[in-house]
Amino acid sequence: MSVEPKIRGGALLARALKEKGVDHAFTLAGGFCNPALEGFMECQMPIINCPHEQIAGHLADGHSRITRKPSICLVGPEGFTNAVPAMLEAWGERSPVIFITGSSTLKRQGSGGFKEIDDVAIAAPLTKYSVQITDGTRISEFVDRAWKAATTGYPGPVHLSLPVDIMFSSFAEDAGLDERPFDRTQQPIPRAWPDPAQLESVLEVVRHARRPLIIGGHGIWWSRSEDRLEAVGKELRIPVFNVPYHQKLLGEECEAYMGLADFHQYHPSREAIHEADVILMIGGRLDNQMNFGNPPFFLEGTRLICVNASHEELDYNHAADMALLSDPSAFLDALLNVGRSWSEWFDLQCKRRAEWVAEWMAHIAAETAQDEAQDRKMHPLQLSLDVQTQMGDEDWLVFDGGNTHFWNEIAVNLAGWEGRKLGGIMHPGNYSLLGVGVSFALAAKNTHPDKNVVLITGDGAFLSGGLSIEAAFQENLPIVVVVDNNNGLDCISQQQERLFSSGQHYATDFRDIPFHAMFEGLGGHGELVTKRHELAPALKRAMASGKTACVNVKCRGVISPIVAATSDKRDKASIE
Repeated sequence: MSVEPKIRGGALLARALKEKGVDHAFTLAGGFCNPALEGFMECQMPIINCPHEQIAGHLADGHSRITRKPSICLVGPEGFTNAVPAMLEAWGERSPVIFITGSSTLKRQGSGGFKEIDDVAIAAPLTKYSVQITDGTRISEFVDRAWKAATTGYPGPVHLSLPVDIMFSSFAEDAGLDERPFDRTQQPIPRAWPDPAQLESVLEVVRHARRPLIIGGHGIWWSRSEDRLEAVGKELRIPVFNVPYHQKLLGEECEAYMGLADFHQYHPSREAIHEADVILMIGGRLDNQMNFGNPPFFLEGTRLICVNASHEELDYNHAADMALLSDPSAFLDALLNVGRSWSEWFDLQCKRRAEWVAEWMAHIAAETAQDEAQDRKMHPLQLSLDVQTQMGDEDWLVFDGGNTHFWNEIAVNLAGWEGRKLGGIMHPGNYSLLGVGVSFALAAKNTHPDKNVVLITGDGAFLSGGLSIEAAFQENLPIVVVVDNNNGLDCISQQQERLFSSGQHYATDFRDIPFHAMFEGLGGHGELVTKRHELAPALKRAMASGKTACVNVKCRGVISPIVAATSDKRDKASIE
């Protein structure tokens, strides 16, 4: 009599994910996770074990942002609480990470089981789909449900809770596979096709526009439509702007790309948005960054049209004058055939960008000359510009921090106008969560091992998540970390100085931290830079070392335009 082979629930989980085409999982290995880890080992699934669960979540998020497919963050019940910030960051960026929790026993649920928490309820507001699997024979089904929720419509993170008794219990290898869908491999993602009559109404408005512009959002990236966006900008001569805090849709060197739709970080966007008569917001949300669609960001006389691929997105955009349910690629294909172009309007925006670049380059040249004459520390904008001169066209730049983030946004636009190309750019998303930089840099290096990956991070941002650098050594993923070191939470200090009646700052200073020595102690390469002329040679040595490296650069604190603009009065010193 033959005995039917059985496998643990964790192995069922691993096999279901492998069948979907998952190519990486990220974890902090724990006892609750062991059956799944055994299953991943048998499936030969690459695993990166991280020093902290939040890092595992950020790595999975970064991997998904780059590959545009789901990745796995596997944690235990107490580790789940550590992973919550990573859920928030992924949620803001619509990143389809599948968070899997090995939770307390189902048998004694509600009785104070070992490490019992209501992880499903905690994750619900931060994910598209959060559910506990209560029947081991349905593991494959719930993986299929989670995958579809993560990838269709409005993409985003999901959460599966798998109780430890189900994780460790044994089931038939084909458990749950006798019901539809019989084919549980990755299927084409359903796309929303526009209603012909509604599409024509939108196109008719565009045809009669005198000064149209496009603001591109997350939906273009996740639908892989950036090539169509570039074609529309170039062929129709429509200027393209990018929502802030998002993976770049077009390279800064692209002729059609003007900059962020942010009046402070790219002030020519104010003139363009205020002068436009038709604004097409594609794949974006009318959230706080867009002032919810209202003046003084979008003026009352402007026709505001939102194009989104899901009803969830359109719900955010109820303030739009016109709304169209459509996959961005389908809409952009139709827009290409609109039958006219706007060269004069387009050329005006190019002229304004050129003038903006010239003003900033003259300003930073004067600042740097004064730095050298007065023996002052380096300007953070000059730091970013100099770092980019040492990078190749296919290298990846990651930045993280408060002012450090904002100065780098300006720097990549300046360098892009002058022809600087980069393989990719990553930074914190909509929630501006500090400490993601090292994890995102590791994700970039893991997916592009033959390219240089450089992270420019504020000292405060590095302290928020910098110990994740151990994963770079453990996994042999050498990255270069450039610390914009101004000895404190400078962005917050500057707000305090404008908010506090004393004009001083409080509880935001750091001691002189030898970040470069930390890297050397871990087995990497480290250098301290105190003068601008030392930076380029130090970067070259760091990249040539083949090791995970730190270039610790002493910079002065300089308030960025966005922080200055949003904290110019003591009664309004807020980033909101």
